[in-house]
Amino acid sequence: MKPVLLLSNGHGEDLSGALVAAQLIQQGISVTALPLVGHGNPYRQLGVPVLGRTRSCSTGGLGYTSLAGRFSELLEGQLLYVLGRLLLLRLHRRHYGLVVAVGDVLAVLGGWLSGLPTAVYLVAYSSHYEGRLRLPWPCGWLLGRPSIRAIWSRDSLTATDLVQQLARPVHFLGNPFLDVVSAANPHRQQHPPDAVAAGLELALVPGSRLPEAARNLGLMLQVLALLPDNWMQVQGLRLRAALVPDLDRRRIAQLGQSLGWRLEGEDRLVRGPLLLELGWGQFTEILRGAALVLCTAGTAAEQAVGLGKPVLQLAGRGPQFTAGFAEAQRRLLGPGVHCAPGPSGQARTLATSAHLVQTLLDQQRDPHHGPRLQRELAAIGLERIGRPGGSAAMASAIMELLADPAALPSPNRP
Repeated sequence: MKPVLLLSNGHGEDLSGALVAAQLIQQGISVTALPLVGHGNPYRQLGVPVLGRTRSCSTGGLGYTSLAGRFSELLEGQLLYVLGRLLLLRLHRRHYGLVVAVGDVLAVLGGWLSGLPTAVYLVAYSSHYEGRLRLPWPCGWLLGRPSIRAIWSRDSLTATDLVQQLARPVHFLGNPFLDVVSAANPHRQQHPPDAVAAGLELALVPGSRLPEAARNLGLMLQVLALLPDNWMQVQGLRLRAALVPDLDRRRIAQLGQSLGWRLEGEDRLVRGPLLLELGWGQFTEILRGAALVLCTAGTAAEQAVGLGKPVLQLAGRGPQFTAGFAEAQRRLLGPGVHCAPGPSGQARTLATSAHLVQTLLDQQRDPHHGPRLQRELAAIGLERIGRPGGSAAMASAIMELLADPAALPSPNRP
């Protein structure tokens, strides 16, 4: 049986692809990854071979969100790089029996150009944005090609919508990115017995792309400084930041110093009575313990909603987490995601964000409204993200395709 190639175009897409790949490897299937954006670190961390040499760009593949981003990608040669990656796929296609495309139209296009049978996890699009999904050209046409053997959506509403639009089966099997933070994941980090504070926890998730993540962490530090000391003491509020390795202690110390914070020891930022615990490689633990997630990230917000956590956005300068991206994310993820109105970084916007932190955490602790709110958030998570188990479900569907010789013809011209 020939290996399976995972083709993904985005950091969150790499994570989902890597989780599916890990499930396939457990079933004895050989898997290779071809990330179109960045180095594909999730694949590497799970031991999945990556095809060819990889590189990253300053926009993280999100240049389409702004004119400046598009210009930056042109200067950095991102378009030529992606075309080179697709050519690499075409040159190596004889080694693979099936392509699994994870992402948007670019991943779908790559699968079609390979000339190989392709399964598509269309994670980048949802009917929750507008009520009816408007697929960008030529995505709708590509999804109707005979080489596309299976289509999986990111939610049930989108599956129903696409069945009508494409006149072919589309299934919702769950979202693999939820598995890595779910209680059903046997490899997730556990809370140490003495680590869970008696009060509420506020998680800070500034994202993974630098320098954007550093700028957004700076906004978060300003919001924390506006929280009333007496209120925080009454709540017993614990502050924790989930950080990527690139956002290292040196960067944190410099950023904090400019905003009146100081690095104390190896993993704490202090500003007067405020103490922010810094966690590298502790995302799952921090997210699961949070009563509220202060977030400037894409996939992390989706994972939080899937766990029934309320999310408070802080729109920044981008390239990813702009006001436009944040607004689209609220339409995608529903009423459990909140954002203060006003221009990014302005004093009034930050003050309103701090007030929202208080309001949302007070709602969580309220003995009458808190349990009802948690049930509502859990229902939103099921509707917008689904249940854990998407990785195994997709791997099982891929195994069925591989087991059907008629579904996997020899490579052909697209």
